[in-house]
Amino acid sequence: MAKVELSITLDMKEIRRIIEVYDNTNHATEKVALASVVKVEESSYRRIGARMLVKSTGIWVGGISGGCLEGDALKHSQMAIFKNTPSKVVYDTMDDDKNQIGVGLGCNGRIEVLFTPIDPNDPNNEIEILRKVVDLDKPSILLKVIDAKQKQLLGSNLLIEQEFEELDFHGINTMQLQDLVRETKQNRKPRIMDFLTESGDALSILVEFIKPETRLVIVGDNYDVNAFMGIAKELGWEVHIVCRMKKLSKTAFKLAKRVVEYEQADSVPIHDYTAVVLMSHDYNWDKTLLPIFLAEKPPYIGMLGPKKRREKMQGEPEFQDINLAELVNLHSPVGLDIGAESPEEIALSIAAEIVASFRNRSGAPLKYRDGTIHEREAMVV
Repeated sequence: MAKVELSITLDMKEIRRIIEVYDNTNHATEKVALASVVKVEESSYRRIGARMLVKSTGIWVGGISGGCLEGDALKHSQMAIFKNTPSKVVYDTMDDDKNQIGVGLGCNGRIEVLFTPIDPNDPNNEIEILRKVVDLDKPSILLKVIDAKQKQLLGSNLLIEQEFEELDFHGINTMQLQDLVRETKQNRKPRIMDFLTESGDALSILVEFIKPETRLVIVGDNYDVNAFMGIAKELGWEVHIVCRMKKLSKTAFKLAKRVVEYEQADSVPIHDYTAVVLMSHDYNWDKTLLPIFLAEKPPYIGMLGPKKRREKMQGEPEFQDINLAELVNLHSPVGLDIGAESPEEIALSIAAEIVASFRNRSGAPLKYRDGTIHEREAMVV
């Protein structure tokens, strides 16, 4: 049983768009297929988990590369639709072959793409599975067959939303699957595993670790909230706002999933993928609300204002037993040092720091980074 460790990103905004297009499709007259990146070696514009929905009419949404593979992927998707058979294609752009798709367009990697026809009458087709995933408030695990002698098994999947006792997936040993899923949840990294089923068939399984949407809690109600909301929504983040409702703009109300008063701050749900940004421009409210959010232990808390503001807060009775400067998850001053001045630039610097923090990256220029931009795959036999 071989094992491959790899990085993965599932773009929830893109998935929601795919689901929207799928729901607006007349399945009586059109058929669809899903193209999914299931393995990447070396460089690639998109990572494992990138998806592209293709209609039989040639309309598509989403993407599996920076544009160099989508045209060919469209053809393979339509072939999967008309043959009603899944398939897998390897795009190898590492060799200097002028006839190879992607060469000269910056790919320089090997990308495996799975093409799966979608049956709208199947309640467990991958689109319906993804519909469940985007609404989950916690990480989930998705098992997917990415290589099999029986081609009809390609793309078959199983969503694991919670703890389990028995797993029935193509005759694979239950104990092996349980250990694999447990390890994937613990490490928050996916795996590609090769199995022999009870009947002796070889299967390669992609185990996706799918995190929930990034949740952004904005504390404030001034005009700079609008700028932050715009960037957050472009990133596909779920936004909650803590504020004085009478001061908040209609735009912010429209874009936010939930809006509560300052006194209701403790009702905002916090999970392991939540970023809290205090930008009330009110020292007393920040001083009052910071302990509430610190108690929930979100991975990221940012506080707008200069360093001396945090130092002043350190002297308050509420923080006698806490060294604010040593809190890893507290970012004060908030944001990356890009010389931001306007509300939009400030929002950009904060959003970039949140992404860097969640991805465990420094936020430094890539020109100074040693090695590849993305993590390399590490194979363990």
